[in-house]
Amino acid sequence: MKLTPQSIGKTAMSLLKEKEHLAIFQACIIGLAAGLAAGVVKWGIDWLGTIRVNDSYDLPAYFILPGFGLIGGLIAGFIVEHFAPEASGSGIPQVKALVKGINVPLGFRVAATKLVSGIVAIGSGLALGREGPTVQVGASLAVELNKVLPGAPEHKKHLIAAGAGAGLAAAFGAPLAGVLFIIEELLKDISSVTLGTATIACFIGAIVSRSANAQTLNLNLLEETLRTSFTGWEIPYYVLLGILAGILGSLFNTAVLQCLAFNNRLPLRLTYRVGLAGLMTGLIIYYLPPFFRDNAGLKEMLISGQADWQIAAVAFAAQFILTILAYGSGAPGGLFAPSLVLGAALGYLVGLVEQSTLGYGAATTYALAGMGAFFSAVVRVPITAIVIVFEMSNDLNLVSPLMISCIVAFIVGERISKGSIYDKLLDLSFKKQLAKENSGG
Repeated sequence: MKLTPQSIGKTAMSLLKEKEHLAIFQACIIGLAAGLAAGVVKWGIDWLGTIRVNDSYDLPAYFILPGFGLIGGLIAGFIVEHFAPEASGSGIPQVKALVKGINVPLGFRVAATKLVSGIVAIGSGLALGREGPTVQVGASLAVELNKVLPGAPEHKKHLIAAGAGAGLAAAFGAPLAGVLFIIEELLKDISSVTLGTATIACFIGAIVSRSANAQTLNLNLLEETLRTSFTGWEIPYYVLLGILAGILGSLFNTAVLQCLAFNNRLPLRLTYRVGLAGLMTGLIIYYLPPFFRDNAGLKEMLISGQADWQIAAVAFAAQFILTILAYGSGAPGGLFAPSLVLGAALGYLVGLVEQSTLGYGAATTYALAGMGAFFSAVVRVPITAIVIVFEMSNDLNLVSPLMISCIVAFIVGERISKGSIYDKLLDLSFKKQLAKENSGG
């Protein structure tokens, strides 16, 4: 065959298309795996959590709640410490590091460790989100798949990010939010490869998750009690909600980092730190009203408008402290779901204030807008925050309140301290490697 510029160009284009097709095929498998992982995580946490809650009513709660937290924390911490230390925390900083080119060991070992330890930790009562395990599991499986089906090296980071986004999409049943999270937080890129792999992986992950009813919070189940409304007169209250979310979200980020730094200075192994956090969590929950034992029930109570201001205030304070305590110990679990609960409680309080002054707003609308606002303040991804709540609710009435509160929360949060919680965690964990990369070495 005679080599000409035209033949060389055609061959190159053919190879490029083959590599892109392989990347799309891998994205399909990644999405399926992420959706199944979300189903396993939800089933495991629900099974263990149901045993814990039921036993706390049938047996002395002062023994069951701290006991479950201590034993579950010790087991989860031991699994992470001895099998895959990279599985501690949410896993998103590790994914961001790998996407940036830092050598972080992710693969089947990390995925299995995160899956089991996350189920044990969260099912035992630690106030963390199940989306952390699914995000890191999705990215880890993408790394493992790339070893079996090696494609173009330049597509590797896109597939890893697609795995993480598919994990998020599967956890919340929100495919668009998964895609936007990849664009806003992980890659900050909108190339055709990014959009193609991300869209397919997130769509399949969300479909599989919804088929298994594995999403963190299904707002469609609350349609009979969920009431939303919005008028122009309420705009100042949504601005107020955004300001409060920005301030308190920044405070939350700072407290998480300080708690992590404090725990790292303790002369205790990870196993004992997580066990101690579980014990303290159980003790605190014992002294709270009984419905605080079930995180899902608490979220539904706030969103459906069944709580009063005292419950909402206690829910915010308790979730704030318990999440910082759990995440600061290094326990495997995420911050997304806790930030949504914090936002729901904060929004509900602002909604009650609006009702007492204007008299015609719905506190449930503020609770849902608050979810997005606090999420935006913590993770600094306002578009993802808007979309994730909208996708979970499918309510057009929420679009304007979400846009106002999320954007204001983002602006206020950035004015207080720049960067998301994951940027700060990335810098904390990989400071030397990032400095080497930035210096060109």
